[in-house]
Amino acid sequence: MLSLLVPGGHGQLGRELAERGSDVRAPGSAELDVTNAGAVVEAVKSLAESAEHPVVINAAAYNAVDAAETDGTRAFAVNGDGPRLLAAACATARVPLIHVSTDYVFPGDGDRPYETTDPVRPRSAYGLTKAAGEDAVLGSGAQACVVRTAWVYGAYGKNFVKTMAALAASRDTLSVVDDQRGCPTWTGDLATGLLELAERLVAGDPPKERLLHCAGGGETTWFAFARAVFEELGLDAERVSPCTTAEFPRPAPRPAYSVLSDRSWRDAGLTPMRPWRDALAAAFAEHGEHFRAAAQR
Repeated sequence: MLSLLVPGGHGQLGRELAERGSDVRAPGSAELDVTNAGAVVEAVKSLAESAEHPVVINAAAYNAVDAAETDGTRAFAVNGDGPRLLAAACATARVPLIHVSTDYVFPGDGDRPYETTDPVRPRSAYGLTKAAGEDAVLGSGAQACVVRTAWVYGAYGKNFVKTMAALAASRDTLSVVDDQRGCPTWTGDLATGLLELAERLVAGDPPKERLLHCAGGGETTWFAFARAVFEELGLDAERVSPCTTAEFPRPAPRPAYSVLSDRSWRDAGLTPMRPWRDALAAAFAEHGEHFRAAAQR
């Protein structure tokens, strides 16, 4: 039986892992600050000494993409130094580590799904800090995998699906960008995939490649994703209109194309993620009350 330590345990992925795992310690940042070296060492050491099959899944992240443009020091501390400290502690305690990263490490100017072998070239401060975290983990000597994902949503925390539900309750119509493409990823499926990978690590059967992509199957735009959310809410999807990124400028540049190829995941013998539209329907079937609650505020 796996015993997990999940830094960032109060976030949307951390809470999903806590629900789906059988023995999970999922501290929030107030309980385990990944930038505190002493606290990280103690937490990993405690897990190693008390569990037969320990694994750390790092879900802690500074993911305020726009704020990172002016709060780079804090963003780097959490996204760059935090993974470095966790990886060092895991290497010392001989505990496997799975570190969750992002599509934002790519420039977003491609025209085909990004492979793990494609060079990273982040365009935002957030992406730069996440790339630094990847490098720290992969160069640490720990038994570690880095798993990139994208467009994450779930029952907990703030995310695109909840935002669309809330806007549906407050506006007759809304415009959503239709010139950015990616892979919506439900935390339920992502958590299941990460747990499958964790089982492989403790079984002594790690993937040949330590850098993997795990995101919802297929691709879409934010506009089409929003319309699908309206459909799941039982609302008229025609209330959502397309617009361009230029019409809604943000402090941090958004990738125009950040679709992640799942070739690395499949080549590792891990279960492929289902198509994103099927996952959205499953998310509403399992946690619909969370999404509909946002639409009633």
